[in-house]
Amino acid sequence: MSFCLHAAGLARPWPPPLELRLDVQLPEDELAHDLAALQRRLLTPGDPLHGLPGFRLNRSYRVRHREADGESFLYVQHRPSGELAGCIVFNRLIELDRRADRLLRSPHARVLPAHRRQGITRQIYRHALDHGMCFLSGARQSPAAHALWLSLARGYPHGYVAVRNKRLAWLGTQVTRAVRDDLHTRTLLLGAGWSLPRFAEAVRMR
Repeated sequence: MSFCLHAAGLARPWPPPLELRLDVQLPEDELAHDLAALQRRLLTPGDPLHGLPGFRLNRSYRVRHREADGESFLYVQHRPSGELAGCIVFNRLIELDRRADRLLRSPHARVLPAHRRQGITRQIYRHALDHGMCFLSGARQSPAAHALWLSLARGYPHGYVAVRNKRLAWLGTQVTRAVRDDLHTRTLLLGAGWSLPRFAEAVRMR
């Protein structure tokens, strides 16, 4: 699995976790339909998703993965049943300039209800962060994503940034509710090896 996005330096201690905005979750029937369609493709010879390389996540799950246009797509299969339990994507952010795009990805996880609370998303996110990938949240988050980011923020440098004109501007580790609710405000999680000064220099963050 490739999560190599420039890890270097030492992360410094950070204040307590921050609050994040919430958004609605994808309807369960739509999620099940989408994952079933992906599973058919994974099992269809000749399809670009067939025969992807994989690795064992734990005793119950295996992950197939592919890279396309700088984005990572991970398909999590339940080993006992063969069911596609979920899909996790590390998206590029079109609103960022080239410097920030090299280092930041926005992770999104879609997992079937029967396979939630198994640590799937946490394990994969932590693997990415531990290998130096840095995360930037989307404009909105589901309650599950909100809870996970709060948990991860206890172990990684984090804070608020504003995204304007493809540049990042540091807002601090605490902001007012009005600033937090602004759609330009995002939450930043830095992977292993990154400190705020080093990251700010690398992306020319204001």
